[in-house]
Amino acid sequence: MVRIDRVVTRGGDGGETSLGDGTRVRKDSRRVEAIGAVDEANAAIGVLRLHTQALADSDAMLARIQNDLFDVGADLCVPGEGGERLRVTDAPVLRLQAEVAAMNEALPPLTSFILPGGSAGAAYAHVARTVVRRAERAAIGVEGINPTVVRYLNRLSDHLFVLARVLNDGGAGDVLWVPGGG
Repeated sequence: MVRIDRVVTRGGDGGETSLGDGTRVRKDSRRVEAIGAVDEANAAIGVLRLHTQALADSDAMLARIQNDLFDVGADLCVPGEGGERLRVTDAPVLRLQAEVAAMNEALPPLTSFILPGGSAGAAYAHVARTVVRRAERAAIGVEGINPTVVRYLNRLSDHLFVLARVLNDGGAGDVLWVPGGG
């Protein structure tokens, strides 16, 4: 169980932080950058959830995803493989895939690229999607990363794209790209 007695430790005042195994690293390391990007993605999903509170299924999916992202952060904060540390498995990746398939079944096929927007919920889903894509790019640069972390983040961005369409009145409110239409 996690126990946090102090929030202010002053341990990072010199530009370093501790990883989950106690190793001290610079705060601008690739690993810390990836952990931070995952944290930002989780925060963006928290804002998105302000717009899904009335949609029990969507909100429950996002609550599970927020918990998954803490697991991703836990995986990233301990270098190496296996051991007794929490590692992301294929189970949440497969769950995301199944949720994407289920949501996509009810949507009309795409005939154009979609611009981020439409309803407030859909717009926030697109913001979260782009933050997750950045987290994915950051994670790829981490030496010795669990490859399932990258798969999870990749599926999550797909999930958020499809959820945005769901939140846009089942795709009816999608904002379509008009090439050269600016």
